[in-house]
Amino acid sequence: MRFVIQRVSEASVKINGSLYSDIKKGFLVLVGIEESDTKEDLDWLCQKLIGMRIFPDTEGKMNLSLQDIHGDILLVSQFTLFASTKKGNRPSFIKSAKPDIAIPLYESCIQQLAQLLNKPIKTGQFGADMKVSLVNDGPVTIIIDSKNRE
Repeated sequence: MRFVIQRVSEASVKINGSLYSDIKKGFLVLVGIEESDTKEDLDWLCQKLIGMRIFPDTEGKMNLSLQDIHGDILLVSQFTLFASTKKGNRPSFIKSAKPDIAIPLYESCIQQLAQLLNKPIKTGQFGADMKVSLVNDGPVTIIIDSKNRE
């Protein structure tokens, strides 16, 4: 499982030209789910995300977490995060989880983050054609992967 975390001053998702979700200060998190992902992968990533200290403190150092700043999360599923570009110029998505695996893990992710943050999580719509807008603050973008725990 992979998260692409972007520290944002605002972010939104539109579907069919209409606003679906939006947040102000917080994280836009793109979520990729692989066929082999489990609840253990989900648990590790959620804990890591909530504890990540990438917001500036009063001295401008990245020292505050999402909880410290009372920020929000906009969580968007993105199967293309597991694209393989090994052969040719057309990516293969064979490693991306099919909906029967991905949807339950995505929904569990929403529930777990809401519980850890003690507030609702804004989302995109699984499988929809979405228009995602953001103002990346910093810019700060961090990628974490449950199979490569650096």
